[in-house]
Amino acid sequence: MVTTHPANLWFTRCPVPTATGIAADRGWLADEFAADGIAVRSLQDAGTEDVRGEHYRHRLATLVREGGNVPALWARSNGAPTRLIGLTWFEERQVIAVRPGSGITEPRDLKGRRLAVPRRAIEIDFWRAMALRGFDGALRQAGLTLADAEQVELDGDALPGQWEAELAALRDGRVDAVYTKGSVAVETAARYGAEVGIDLDSLPDRRARVNNGTPRPITVDQRLLDDHPDLVVRFLAVLLGAADWAHDHPEELARVLQAETGSGPAGVAGAYGAGYHRRLHAELGADRLDLLAEQEDFLRRHGFHDARVDVSAWADPTPLAEARGLVPRPAFSQEYS
Repeated sequence: MVTTHPANLWFTRCPVPTATGIAADRGWLADEFAADGIAVRSLQDAGTEDVRGEHYRHRLATLVREGGNVPALWARSNGAPTRLIGLTWFEERQVIAVRPGSGITEPRDLKGRRLAVPRRAIEIDFWRAMALRGFDGALRQAGLTLADAEQVELDGDALPGQWEAELAALRDGRVDAVYTKGSVAVETAARYGAEVGIDLDSLPDRRARVNNGTPRPITVDQRLLDDHPDLVVRFLAVLLGAADWAHDHPEELARVLQAETGSGPAGVAGAYGAGYHRRLHAELGADRLDLLAEQEDFLRRHGFHDARVDVSAWADPTPLAEARGLVPRPAFSQEYS
């Protein structure tokens, strides 16, 4: 272990509900490391696009990332020296959106239908991955596969903003179904007049909801873990504390999520169901690891990365276990044990 602290700790998160986003909003990450003379910096505020791109590549030695699993697995497959130190499971209103009167109300109705599959000009196209995985999850509930429907390729960059190109294609009759998730999608779908055909969150098999954000990994560079394990443990302890705070402050959490996701009150209320404020704690148990391994297999089979990622070997449970020892266990702790 190296005793000299780094000048900076970087963090990054996706524009979704995360304990990292809460801790950053509340100033707790900066506070935790101020006495050490360590500046805690958000990758989203970095001055250059190359540095901000490390959200996907994860090659910064002092970066902690809480975000989608598609880029995290892609980076690991491509040789990024990362370790998996936590997984969250946060329901984000995953639905198959359709036109009114489409007749699509359950998974079997997708057979033979035109499914929107966007392509975007980015290093790792997690938008395409989300669409394919979302439709796959729905179809499998009816004993079907992606081969039982028609995949319609769309230019996801044709319109600015999230879900715009896909929902415009739905409105214009070029596709029959669009996968969407999250709070921005709630507001965008309403603007395009789309309705929920299949609510993936309501399906009893949660494997139907395995996707980019479920489960969502927390990853760290191996070099930071080797040289400064104490900093990683303290960082995770702050995240656990942020999740504890969210449990007791749902109204304040809603404000934070509006800022984090870029959506309004209606989007947050529509995307995150009852009790959502209780679901931000990281775990690293066998159940979530198995679900992530299923996601890894799907992504590799569909060409999103090449080299297999052994999820169990990638995971290091020690930092999270030690972080839990730094945070008093609240009365509701059994909810996420």
